[in-house]
Amino acid sequence: MDKAARPAALERLDAFVGEWRMEASFADPASYTGVTGRAVFEWVLGGQFLVERAEVPDAPDSVAIVGLDHDGEAFTQHYFDSRGIARLYAMTFSDGVWKLLRDSPDFSPLDFSQRFIGEFSADSGAINGRWETSRNGSSWERDFDLTYRKMQSPAPHDRRMSHGRPPIVRGGCR
Repeated sequence: MDKAARPAALERLDAFVGEWRMEASFADPASYTGVTGRAVFEWVLGGQFLVERAEVPDAPDSVAIVGLDHDGEAFTQHYFDSRGIARLYAMTFSDGVWKLLRDSPDFSPLDFSQRFIGEFSADSGAINGRWETSRNGSSWERDFDLTYRKMQSPAPHDRRMSHGRPPIVRGGCR
């Protein structure tokens, strides 16, 4: 299927496309001093799926593939990481608010529910969000905050020096 045949709902996800610096902050600052990583969102397979590749020091690298649900409005995110974890998240993106929810077993047992709520800044240059967990499906606790900041495209010489990828900015975890 060519890009021209894409459902209109996929156009909303264009806001994600590009390279982002990720900054995580945790509830217990004594445990972590902050982590900075990198995420790249790009369209694949004729623009029918959005792929996010993320690399974060001292955390699992991950790949997420987002596709449109049959209802034509919501999405499903298929998440995989370097620990061998595979998960499905229900996803919505509307009016600059990005939501992910995992509240039923999929490829992995469901020991706890997870959700992410992120809001795009007015200029679309940042996504300020938080991950939360729940053991009972009704009481939610903050897991960590996650901010994405859109990066400028590197100059052509920078691309060559880093084999097509800008270097990851390393943060520290204790």
